[in-house]
Amino acid sequence: MRNRSNNGRPEGSQTTPKAETNPARARNEYGESIQAEAKKRSRRSAKPAAVEGAEGAPGTAKTSAPKPRRQAPKRTTSEVGVQKSETLQEKPAPRAPRGRKRVDPPAAEAAASAEPKELQPPQKSRTGSPTRRAPRAANAPQAATQKSQDTRRRRAPKDTKPVQDGTVHHRGPVVRMVRNQEGHNEELIIQNNSDKDAVRVIPLGGLDEIGKNMTVIEYREEMIIVDCGLKFPEDEMLGIDIVIPDVTFLEDNLKRIKGFFITHGHEDHIGALPYILKKINVPVYATQLTLGLIEIKLREHGLFDKVRLHVVKPKDVINLSHMKVEFIKTNHSIPDACALAIHTPAGMLIHTGDFKIDLTPVDGDVIDLARFAELGTQGVLGLLAESTNAERPGYTQSERTIGRNFEKIFLGAKGRIIVATFSSNVHRLQQIAQAAVKMGRKCCFTGRSMENVVGVARELGYLSIEDRHIISVDDIKRFRDDQLCIMTTGSQGEPMSALTRMSMGEHRRIKIQPGDTVILSSHPIPGNEKSVSRTINYLYKLGAEVIYEAIEDVHVSGHACQEELKLIHALVKPKYFIPVHGEYRHQKVHSELAQTMGIAKENIIIPSNGDVIDLSQEKGIRTLGRVRSGQVLVDGSGVGDVGNVVLRDRKHLSEDGILTVVATIDSESGVLIAGPDIISRGFVYLKEAEGLLENARRMVQRLLIEAEGDRFKSVDFLKNNIKEELKNFLYQRTKRKPMILPVIMEI
Repeated sequence: MRNRSNNGRPEGSQTTPKAETNPARARNEYGESIQAEAKKRSRRSAKPAAVEGAEGAPGTAKTSAPKPRRQAPKRTTSEVGVQKSETLQEKPAPRAPRGRKRVDPPAAEAAASAEPKELQPPQKSRTGSPTRRAPRAANAPQAATQKSQDTRRRRAPKDTKPVQDGTVHHRGPVVRMVRNQEGHNEELIIQNNSDKDAVRVIPLGGLDEIGKNMTVIEYREEMIIVDCGLKFPEDEMLGIDIVIPDVTFLEDNLKRIKGFFITHGHEDHIGALPYILKKINVPVYATQLTLGLIEIKLREHGLFDKVRLHVVKPKDVINLSHMKVEFIKTNHSIPDACALAIHTPAGMLIHTGDFKIDLTPVDGDVIDLARFAELGTQGVLGLLAESTNAERPGYTQSERTIGRNFEKIFLGAKGRIIVATFSSNVHRLQQIAQAAVKMGRKCCFTGRSMENVVGVARELGYLSIEDRHIISVDDIKRFRDDQLCIMTTGSQGEPMSALTRMSMGEHRRIKIQPGDTVILSSHPIPGNEKSVSRTINYLYKLGAEVIYEAIEDVHVSGHACQEELKLIHALVKPKYFIPVHGEYRHQKVHSELAQTMGIAKENIIIPSNGDVIDLSQEKGIRTLGRVRSGQVLVDGSGVGDVGNVVLRDRKHLSEDGILTVVATIDSESGVLIAGPDIISRGFVYLKEAEGLLENARRMVQRLLIEAEGDRFKSVDFLKNNIKEELKNFLYQRTKRKPMILPVIMEI
């Protein structure tokens, strides 16, 4: 177990990066072999750092120690500060919740003063106790035993010993071969970014998929993580609840991570935090509503008291040792969404997060286009912009247009009104509630996530509904049908959601009846189309009037369309561009759109999850290699214990069922003592297949008798023989391949 300092950061020994055991196969961060790189240096310098042997044999000559480079002193996470941007005025944030435990960033009050100034690093950790080890002063002499800080790549020393996993520990780049989820070898690069003139972008999720958003920004020895989301399982992932990113790369670089920086509170951006914070417990920076939603998840997992949450506002700047992270106000389908400007000595990166340009938002808080333009004049090295709606021309409609449509629908409804939407779409809930109150209806909320979000949003002041207009699900029978408006989850046809259970007649308190008006105020997420269609059909069959996007304008997107993306490109004027957040087709269209805005094709990279993208003013934008990425399946309380083999077995069971053969034999002679018995589940209907199963039982009995006495070899041989013979027999009779499990007990 790692020791932790008072400020909560892991401390102690850290495993040195692993190196390729074969020097001829080792690669540096640019894909060149270590030998080739050493020869290059010998030609460039009169005094090479490492010299090959006289005959070119590796490791036969001594190496001269390189002169250490000077580096700025490292700062711990406790030295993080917050300052206000001097260019724009601060807007008051919604009121703080009563009784919420919250840790504000250090020196937040000083940062909010009229004259912003650089804050002095605190001398204590976030817990108020002195840190275990004070940071070294900039001019303090280094210990004699400290390793050279030369960043040039060298061959591993000859006497380097391999560790248990077959790799070698040394100071150079780490390149190792692993097997990916498909079973193929994959080269991984896990190394420090010592190039002071380059910044790296490493996406670990959210590319070529919808959901699971996570991106690492790296400069020198510092890393930050932008978002930490989940993805909902695909149809073939039987029994899987959610999918989260593989963070093995982050675990290998734990001491370099300075925090999670969250753009907004949707599940595909915060849903994986409770699982990943158990492994990577670093500070979390987010706006007030976003942190409120994160808090709910942490409490459910028993982590709230163990995680450091920091509330920020648009225009706040988080100061790290080498990076500054600025929050910029944007519009989305959830309040408090922000873009991020990451300032580094190598250049500035802008990550838009999910956004759209809404000039008439429900809360009146417009996207800060002026700040985007101002940053564009300062020079932006790279832009990471979402691509979800890159295929759609024009502009995304304002959220405010939906409110008028709801009033029109409510005016014509005679019975109960049931509205299904995303629970996190607080602005839409506000407009639905306003329409309901205007028509004299009471508001009722059902669905666990809906109730949680409404509670937090009302507490923080983002949702304004008076108590007298809200009733519980248990009280709906006390009111007439034309006095009710029920807001529920299930707009995506989720199997266990409230609306899905209503459509199947399984909801304990709400039964769909003729005269009900059901509104699906959402657009199906890719992959959910069948579930949504099935729910609509069930609702129609129960006599309800169903209104959805294809019939009426009851939904607008929260993502920018082409003209909005063009505007951001025009304001920011980035040198390099990386399309993110979307499937590959979305990224491809967005990259072509960027070219029409003047970005050269060679300055655009369409990455995949795990790519290591290096951005430099001099060397350009390039992909250096890959780190380990992928997905971890969550099934109930199990995280990562279900893999492809288990999913394949589940799929097999769901298609052809299972057949279990049980028999008892003598352990020495193999003589059959009892059985065999055959138990079938999901294969055939027993009453109609008694003859088939009886013939199968006799065949197994014959195989057991033939293996008795001197012909008995082993139980494993007997099991395999039964499995093969029974599989062929059943396929000839039924053209099915059930899973066959022989159970042979020895006495």
